[in-house]
Amino acid sequence: MESELSVWHLIANAGILVQLVMLLLMLASVVSWALIFQRLQVFRKARQAQLEFEDRFWSGMDLGQLYKEVSAEPTPFSGMESVFRAGFKEFSRLRQQSRDADAVMEGTQRAMRVAFSREQERLEAHLPFLATVGSTSPYVGLFGTVWGIMNSFRGLAQVQQATLATVAPGISEALIATAMGLFAAIPAVIAYNRFAAMSDALLKNYETFAEEFSSILHRRVHNSEQA
Repeated sequence: MESELSVWHLIANAGILVQLVMLLLMLASVVSWALIFQRLQVFRKARQAQLEFEDRFWSGMDLGQLYKEVSAEPTPFSGMESVFRAGFKEFSRLRQQSRDADAVMEGTQRAMRVAFSREQERLEAHLPFLATVGSTSPYVGLFGTVWGIMNSFRGLAQVQQATLATVAPGISEALIATAMGLFAAIPAVIAYNRFAAMSDALLKNYETFAEEFSSILHRRVHNSEQA
């Protein structure tokens, strides 16, 4: 009886549709875990790169020199550095072409917004998949459970006397699908919420930096006009 109710035995003897549901949930779980580990590395490196760039930026180094250094050796996963490079490059280009301070600042801020949007897309990549797995896996597992229980009761209709021994395997087989749905959904939901919060925190820091950097460039372009 114990061998008949083992998990692998129940999966192997499940109906073809229930097996397909289990396979789908297993694949979703494997992909989710792969994305979770990949996103962990991305956010860890992005946070570390942000702290390192902030130290360099606020150290008093000349902005032109800093731009040359970060352009020569860009730091991977550094969103703040990308915003800085885009803003300073556009600022330098527009100052050579126009004497209108407002036009220069408008173009610079536009370039930083574009860089910000690209970093946002990179940080939020794959998060919709985790959200989808987290929200749909329990229902997919429940579908497999309902289908398996339907088959179990259909089989009971052909038996003259129903006992626990005849009911238990079919019910257990069906409930495995629900368990697998929860196994796929719970880590995906936790990871999605965690990564969404980390992404929001990083993006807020990038946005704050862009505002502070704009203020610095604004003072520079207006001081040069007065001079």
